[in-house]
Amino acid sequence: METTDILKRVRQIEIKTRGLSSHIFAGEYHSAFKGRGMMFSEVREYQYGDDIRNIDWNVTARFNHPFVKVFEEEREMTVMLLIDVSGSREFGSSWRFKKNLITEIAAVLAFSAIQNNDKAGVILFSDRIEKFIPPKKGKKHILHIIRELIGFTPGQRATDLSEAFRYLTNAIKKRCTTFVISDFLDDQFEHALRIANQKHDVVALRVYDAREAEMPDIGFVKFKDAETGALEWINTSSAKTREAYSQWWQQNEQQLKTIFSKCGVDHVAIATDQDYVKALISLFKKRS
Repeated sequence: METTDILKRVRQIEIKTRGLSSHIFAGEYHSAFKGRGMMFSEVREYQYGDDIRNIDWNVTARFNHPFVKVFEEEREMTVMLLIDVSGSREFGSSWRFKKNLITEIAAVLAFSAIQNNDKAGVILFSDRIEKFIPPKKGKKHILHIIRELIGFTPGQRATDLSEAFRYLTNAIKKRCTTFVISDFLDDQFEHALRIANQKHDVVALRVYDAREAEMPDIGFVKFKDAETGALEWINTSSAKTREAYSQWWQQNEQQLKTIFSKCGVDHVAIATDQDYVKALISLFKKRS
Protein backbone atom coordinates (compact mmCIF):
# COMPACT_ATOMS: atom_id res chain seq x y z
CA MET A 1 0.00 0.00 0.00
CA GLU A 2 1.07 3.57 -0.70
CA THR A 3 1.76 5.83 2.28
CA THR A 4 -1.33 7.96 1.55
CA ASP A 5 -3.52 4.84 1.41
CA ILE A 6 -2.10 3.62 4.71
CA LEU A 7 -2.72 6.97 6.42
CA LYS A 8 -6.27 7.06 5.07
CA ARG A 9 -6.92 3.54 6.36
CA VAL A 10 -5.39 4.44 9.74
CA ARG A 11 -7.75 7.40 10.02
CA GLN A 12 -10.77 5.25 9.13
CA ILE A 13 -9.88 2.65 11.73
CA GLU A 14 -9.12 5.33 14.34
CA ILE A 15 -12.52 6.97 13.92
CA LYS A 16 -14.39 3.67 14.17
CA THR A 17 -12.43 1.89 16.89
CA ARG A 18 -11.75 4.92 19.09
CA GLY A 19 -15.48 5.58 19.25
CA LEU A 20 -16.20 1.97 20.15
CA SER A 21 -13.61 1.92 22.90
CA SER A 22 -14.91 5.22 24.33
CA HIS A 23 -18.64 4.56 24.35
CA ILE A 24 -19.03 0.79 24.46
CA PHE A 25 -16.01 -0.90 25.99
CA ALA A 26 -14.96 1.60 28.65
CA GLY A 27 -16.86 0.08 31.57
CA GLU A 28 -16.54 -3.55 30.49
CA TYR A 29 -12.79 -3.28 29.90
CA HIS A 30 -12.20 -1.63 33.27
CA SER A 31 -14.09 -4.31 35.21
CA ALA A 32 -12.86 -7.27 33.17
CA PHE A 33 -9.14 -6.53 33.46
CA LYS A 34 -8.14 -5.65 36.98
CA GLY A 35 -5.16 -3.60 38.01
CA ARG A 36 -2.12 -5.06 39.73
CA GLY A 37 -3.49 -4.55 43.25
CA MET A 38 -4.32 -1.87 45.79
CA MET A 39 -2.31 1.25 46.49
CA PHE A 40 -2.39 3.64 49.46
CA SER A 41 -4.52 6.72 48.86
CA GLU A 42 -5.06 8.64 52.12
CA VAL A 43 -5.77 8.48 55.85
CA ARG A 44 -9.19 9.34 57.32
CA GLU A 45 -10.96 9.00 60.65
CA TYR A 46 -12.25 5.57 61.56
CA GLN A 47 -15.93 4.96 60.78
CA TYR A 48 -18.18 2.22 62.07
CA GLY A 49 -17.75 -0.86 59.92
CA ASP A 50 -14.19 -0.12 58.77
CA ASP A 51 -11.76 -3.05 58.77
CA ILE A 52 -9.64 -2.72 61.91
CA ARG A 53 -6.73 -4.23 59.97
CA ASN A 54 -6.48 -0.92 58.09
CA ILE A 55 -5.99 1.20 61.21
CA ASP A 56 -2.95 3.44 60.96
CA TRP A 57 -1.53 3.11 64.47
CA ASN A 58 1.02 5.89 64.08
CA VAL A 59 -1.59 8.50 63.13
CA THR A 60 -4.01 7.10 65.72
CA ALA A 61 -1.43 7.52 68.50
CA ARG A 62 -0.59 11.04 67.36
CA PHE A 63 -4.20 12.28 67.48
CA ASN A 64 -5.44 9.94 70.19
CA HIS A 65 -8.28 8.97 67.87
CA PRO A 66 -8.55 6.02 65.45
CA PHE A 67 -7.60 6.64 61.83
CA VAL A 68 -7.61 4.13 58.95
CA LYS A 69 -5.64 3.85 55.73
CA VAL A 70 -7.70 4.16 52.55
CA PHE A 71 -6.65 2.16 49.51
CA GLU A 72 -7.72 2.34 45.89
CA GLU A 73 -7.26 -0.01 42.98
CA GLU A 74 -3.94 0.40 41.19
CA ARG A 75 -5.37 0.48 37.70
CA GLU A 76 -2.32 0.90 35.52
CA MET A 77 -1.57 -2.27 33.57
CA THR A 78 0.47 -3.32 30.59
CA VAL A 79 -1.53 -4.74 27.69
CA MET A 80 0.29 -6.78 25.06
CA LEU A 81 -1.22 -7.62 21.68
CA LEU A 82 0.23 -10.85 20.35
CA ILE A 83 -0.78 -10.71 16.68
CA ASP A 84 -0.56 -13.41 14.04
CA VAL A 85 0.74 -12.05 10.71
CA SER A 86 1.14 -15.41 8.93
CA GLY A 87 -0.15 -16.07 5.43
CA SER A 88 -3.48 -17.59 6.49
CA ARG A 89 -4.72 -14.20 7.74
CA GLU A 90 -5.07 -13.08 4.11
CA PHE A 91 -8.16 -15.24 3.58
CA GLY A 92 -11.71 -13.93 3.51
CA SER A 93 -14.87 -14.97 1.68
CA SER A 94 -17.12 -12.10 2.73
CA TRP A 95 -16.59 -8.33 2.77
CA ARG A 96 -13.74 -8.52 5.28
CA PHE A 97 -10.47 -10.47 5.31
CA LYS A 98 -9.17 -12.03 8.52
CA LYS A 99 -6.29 -9.55 8.63
CA ASN A 100 -8.75 -6.60 8.48
CA LEU A 101 -10.74 -8.03 11.38
CA ILE A 102 -7.53 -8.62 13.35
CA THR A 103 -6.50 -4.99 12.80
CA GLU A 104 -9.83 -3.58 13.97
CA ILE A 105 -9.96 -5.75 17.08
CA ALA A 106 -6.37 -4.85 17.95
CA ALA A 107 -7.13 -1.13 17.51
CA VAL A 108 -10.20 -1.30 19.76
CA LEU A 109 -8.23 -3.04 22.49
CA ALA A 110 -5.32 -0.61 22.17
CA PHE A 111 -7.56 2.46 22.45
CA SER A 112 -9.41 0.86 25.40
CA ALA A 113 -6.05 0.36 27.10
CA ILE A 114 -4.84 3.97 26.79
CA GLN A 115 -8.25 5.32 27.85
CA ASN A 116 -7.80 3.36 31.07
CA ASN A 117 -4.28 4.75 31.48
CA ASP A 118 -2.70 1.41 30.56
CA LYS A 119 0.34 0.84 28.41
CA ALA A 120 -0.05 -1.07 25.14
CA GLY A 121 2.58 -3.02 23.22
CA VAL A 122 2.62 -5.39 20.25
CA ILE A 123 4.37 -8.58 19.22
CA LEU A 124 3.89 -9.50 15.54
CA PHE A 125 4.66 -13.13 14.79
CA SER A 126 4.64 -15.71 12.01
CA ASP A 127 6.84 -18.75 12.61
CA ARG A 128 9.28 -16.26 14.10
CA ILE A 129 9.03 -12.93 15.91
CA GLU A 130 8.55 -10.40 13.13
CA LYS A 131 8.40 -7.20 15.18
CA PHE A 132 8.28 -6.08 18.80
CA ILE A 133 6.77 -2.70 19.73
CA PRO A 134 7.48 -1.97 23.43
CA PRO A 135 4.48 -0.96 25.55
CA LYS A 136 3.83 2.78 25.89
CA LYS A 137 0.95 5.15 26.52
CA GLY A 138 -0.65 7.78 24.31
CA LYS A 139 -2.67 8.23 21.14
CA LYS A 140 0.45 8.76 19.01
CA HIS A 141 1.74 5.34 20.08
CA ILE A 142 -1.58 3.65 19.25
CA LEU A 143 -1.65 5.21 15.78
CA HIS A 144 1.89 3.92 15.23
CA ILE A 145 0.65 0.42 16.14
CA ILE A 146 -2.26 0.69 13.70
CA ARG A 147 0.06 1.86 10.90
CA GLU A 148 2.26 -1.18 11.49
CA LEU A 149 -0.71 -3.55 11.42
CA ILE A 150 -1.88 -2.13 8.10
CA GLY A 151 1.43 -1.70 6.28
CA PHE A 152 3.65 -4.40 7.78
CA THR A 153 4.92 -7.15 5.46
CA PRO A 154 6.12 -10.25 7.34
CA GLY A 155 9.30 -12.04 6.31
CA GLN A 156 7.74 -15.48 6.75
CA ARG A 157 4.28 -16.93 6.06
CA ALA A 158 4.11 -19.96 8.40
CA THR A 159 2.82 -20.00 12.01
CA ASP A 160 4.55 -20.95 15.25
CA LEU A 161 2.45 -20.02 18.27
CA SER A 162 4.90 -21.67 20.67
CA GLU A 163 7.67 -19.32 19.57
CA ALA A 164 5.36 -16.34 20.14
CA PHE A 165 4.40 -17.49 23.64
CA ARG A 166 8.03 -18.19 24.57
CA TYR A 167 9.05 -14.71 23.42
CA LEU A 168 6.23 -13.13 25.43
CA THR A 169 7.26 -15.04 28.56
CA ASN A 170 10.91 -13.99 28.24
CA ALA A 171 10.53 -10.42 26.92
CA ILE A 172 7.84 -9.05 29.28
CA LYS A 173 9.15 -9.30 32.82
CA LYS A 174 6.17 -7.97 34.79
CA ARG A 175 2.73 -9.56 34.69
CA CYS A 176 0.55 -8.17 31.91
CA THR A 177 -2.71 -8.85 30.12
CA THR A 178 -2.05 -10.40 26.71
CA PHE A 179 -4.56 -10.68 23.88
CA VAL A 180 -3.54 -13.32 21.35
CA ILE A 181 -5.30 -12.52 18.05
CA SER A 182 -4.85 -15.40 15.62
CA ASP A 183 -6.69 -18.04 13.59
CA PHE A 184 -4.76 -20.62 15.67
CA LEU A 185 -4.06 -22.81 12.63
CA ASP A 186 -1.20 -24.46 14.45
CA ASP A 187 -0.64 -27.27 16.92
CA GLN A 188 1.78 -28.29 19.66
CA PHE A 189 1.57 -24.93 21.43
CA GLU A 190 -0.21 -26.06 24.60
CA HIS A 191 2.91 -26.29 26.77
CA ALA A 192 4.18 -22.82 25.81
CA LEU A 193 0.69 -21.33 26.31
CA ARG A 194 0.39 -22.86 29.78
CA ILE A 195 3.74 -21.37 30.85
CA ALA A 196 2.84 -17.96 29.40
CA ASN A 197 -0.51 -17.92 31.20
CA GLN A 198 1.13 -18.78 34.51
CA LYS A 199 3.17 -15.58 34.26
CA HIS A 200 0.64 -13.36 32.44
CA ASP A 201 -3.11 -13.11 31.96
CA VAL A 202 -3.57 -14.52 28.45
CA VAL A 203 -6.82 -14.11 26.49
CA ALA A 204 -7.29 -15.91 23.15
CA LEU A 205 -9.23 -14.24 20.34
CA ARG A 206 -9.62 -16.73 17.49
CA VAL A 207 -10.43 -15.15 14.14
CA TYR A 208 -11.86 -17.32 11.36
CA ASP A 209 -13.87 -17.14 8.15
CA ALA A 210 -17.18 -18.99 7.83
CA ARG A 211 -16.03 -20.55 4.53
CA GLU A 212 -13.18 -22.27 6.38
CA ALA A 213 -15.70 -24.34 8.34
CA GLU A 214 -17.34 -25.92 5.30
CA MET A 215 -16.09 -26.89 1.86
CA PRO A 216 -18.43 -25.79 -0.98
CA ASP A 217 -19.51 -28.13 -3.79
CA ILE A 218 -17.94 -26.38 -6.80
CA GLY A 219 -16.20 -29.22 -8.66
CA PHE A 220 -12.43 -29.62 -9.13
CA VAL A 221 -10.56 -26.71 -7.58
CA LYS A 222 -6.86 -25.95 -7.24
CA PHE A 223 -6.17 -25.03 -3.62
CA LYS A 224 -3.08 -23.19 -2.44
CA ASP A 225 -1.75 -23.37 1.10
CA ALA A 226 -1.32 -19.72 2.09
CA GLU A 227 1.55 -20.54 4.45
CA THR A 228 3.55 -23.16 2.55
CA GLY A 229 2.62 -22.30 -1.04
CA ALA A 230 1.75 -25.96 -1.77
CA LEU A 231 -0.81 -26.52 -4.57
CA GLU A 232 -3.32 -29.36 -4.75
CA TRP A 233 -6.31 -30.21 -6.93
CA ILE A 234 -9.34 -31.27 -4.88
CA ASN A 235 -12.69 -32.62 -6.04
CA THR A 236 -15.07 -30.58 -3.90
CA SER A 237 -18.05 -32.39 -5.44
CA SER A 238 -17.04 -35.52 -3.54
CA ALA A 239 -19.37 -35.89 -0.54
CA LYS A 240 -16.71 -38.00 1.17
CA THR A 241 -14.11 -35.26 0.77
CA ARG A 242 -16.44 -32.55 2.08
CA GLU A 243 -17.42 -34.69 5.05
CA ALA A 244 -13.79 -35.44 5.89
CA TYR A 245 -12.98 -31.73 5.79
CA SER A 246 -15.98 -30.90 7.98
CA GLN A 247 -14.91 -33.49 10.55
CA TRP A 248 -11.35 -32.13 10.55
CA TRP A 249 -12.64 -28.61 11.21
CA GLN A 250 -14.89 -29.71 14.05
CA GLN A 251 -12.13 -31.78 15.64
CA ASN A 252 -9.73 -28.84 15.38
CA GLU A 253 -12.27 -26.53 17.03
CA GLN A 254 -12.82 -28.98 19.88
CA GLN A 255 -9.08 -29.46 20.32
CA LEU A 256 -8.56 -25.70 20.63
CA LYS A 257 -11.35 -25.38 23.20
CA THR A 258 -9.79 -28.22 25.19
CA ILE A 259 -6.34 -26.59 25.12
CA PHE A 260 -7.71 -23.22 26.26
CA SER A 261 -9.70 -24.88 29.04
CA LYS A 262 -6.74 -26.97 30.28
CA CYS A 263 -4.50 -23.88 30.30
CA GLY A 264 -7.09 -21.72 32.05
CA VAL A 265 -7.26 -19.24 29.15
CA ASP A 266 -10.42 -17.24 28.42
CA HIS A 267 -11.25 -17.35 24.72
CA VAL A 268 -13.76 -16.34 22.06
CA ALA A 269 -14.11 -17.19 18.36
CA ILE A 270 -15.03 -14.35 15.98
CA ALA A 271 -15.96 -14.81 12.31
CA THR A 272 -15.09 -12.26 9.63
CA ASP A 273 -18.81 -11.68 8.92
CA GLN A 274 -19.66 -11.41 12.62
CA ASP A 275 -20.16 -8.36 14.85
CA TYR A 276 -17.00 -8.50 16.94
CA VAL A 277 -18.39 -5.88 19.33
CA LYS A 278 -20.95 -8.32 20.76
CA ALA A 279 -18.35 -11.07 21.00
CA LEU A 280 -15.89 -8.89 22.92
CA ILE A 281 -18.51 -7.47 25.27
CA SER A 282 -19.68 -11.00 26.03
CA LEU A 283 -16.09 -12.01 26.83
CA PHE A 284 -15.54 -8.95 29.03
CA LYS A 285 -18.75 -9.54 31.00
CA LYS A 286 -17.80 -13.17 31.52
CA ARG A 287 -14.56 -12.03 33.14
CA SER A 288 -16.15 -9.33 35.31
